[in-house]
Amino acid sequence: MKNNYSMIMAGGIGSRFWPMSTPQRPKQFLDVLGIGKSLLQMTFERLQNISPTENIYILTNMDYKEMVLEQLPELTPDQVLTEPERKNTAPCIAYAAAKIHALNPDANLIISPADHLIIQQDNFKASIDAAIRSAEKGRIATIGIQPTRPDTGYGYIEFDKSQDLAPNAVFPVQQFREKPDLETAKEFVAAGNFYWNSGIFIWKSKTVIAALKEFQKELYGLFCQDLSAYNTDNEQAFVNHCFAKCEDISIDFAVMEHATNIDLVLSNFDWSDLGTWGSLDTHLDKDANNNARIGNNTHLFNTKNCIVNIDGNKTALIDGLEDYIVIQSDDKLMILRKENEQELKKYLQELNSIKA
Repeated sequence: MKNNYSMIMAGGIGSRFWPMSTPQRPKQFLDVLGIGKSLLQMTFERLQNISPTENIYILTNMDYKEMVLEQLPELTPDQVLTEPERKNTAPCIAYAAAKIHALNPDANLIISPADHLIIQQDNFKASIDAAIRSAEKGRIATIGIQPTRPDTGYGYIEFDKSQDLAPNAVFPVQQFREKPDLETAKEFVAAGNFYWNSGIFIWKSKTVIAALKEFQKELYGLFCQDLSAYNTDNEQAFVNHCFAKCEDISIDFAVMEHATNIDLVLSNFDWSDLGTWGSLDTHLDKDANNNARIGNNTHLFNTKNCIVNIDGNKTALIDGLEDYIVIQSDDKLMILRKENEQELKKYLQELNSIKA
């Protein structure tokens, strides 16, 4: 494991988990399942089976560094890398790859979002191990999730289905496909050779750097050409300069859509990116009326198919709701029809404009 380095991406603001998730305390730091652990803590524990603790790094926004160290006291401050401004995933990964490569030129780099829910730890490790074997051959490996429905909220990965779809089988990627409309998503699922893009990537640090040099010369020049500042007292000032000058671009657009040496590992674990409250629904215990409740003092009457999260210090009585999401947090309350969840970002924009 000594060459395995894990980088947890924990800089997002999780706006679709409003009102619990806010820019001051985004969803990766929340115990959304009500089990006493945040999503970040669960991700960290999961990756301890892949990398030694000293090889696990968190990449987050400067505003969240102390929150990370509070939740993960096992880490040193040097293991929390901070971006001075949000510029999407490609600059973050360029930074991570360059820093780790300066430490260990033979490093395997596992990139994982902080806010995914993955239950079966052993199956997760088996998929990552298969991806590492691919990465050792100079390939870029990504973990694919078998679709359970024609979802329009995920990107898809098309692959050449030339063999059986066995767990942890590895297939060359044909292309990444953007989030489709519903009819296209139905076609993808029916075809059988389209998996959801999990956003989990595994590659050697030198492979990342080579890909950036080929496809994103500006990012490469800023972050990777000169490694002398990394792991020194000058690192943060150097990185701040790079972020100020770099493009705002995702790793999918920057590298994945151009590279031809990408492998897809067919995962064998339950997965959710927890992008919305609705995506949490299947992972919560339900009562006889299919209600998912988080909070000990909530009382439901004539209520069905709802997600209810009320602070345990408050007593709540709810009557006559069906297919609603009810979330209370501090001074905020949201009562939203499940079918309108994709409208939440628009609603919040209107809410903020009214406040302004």
